[in-house]
Amino acid sequence: MELREMTDEQLLKEEKELRSFSIMNAFLIGFLLSIIFISIYYSAYGVGFVIALFLIYRLVKDPKNKRAKELKAILKERNLK
Repeated sequence: MELREMTDEQLLKEEKELRSFSIMNAFLIGFLLSIIFISIYYSAYGVGFVIALFLIYRLVKDPKNKRAKELKAILKERNLK
């Protein structure tokens, strides 16, 4: 369902779901960044380094991030939060 077609209650529920997604996403990115920093510190540019970079890229490019930004703009437009 399109965000603009949702009711206020549905938008607030969607915001709660996306907020928990964003928190988990931030935690995973931080964990993967720590793996990268440890790899750099020990000069161990191996498979773990490459996998961590790839996973960070995938987490940042997730379509839910775009949806969260759109939702934030709609909530601000409707003065819901």
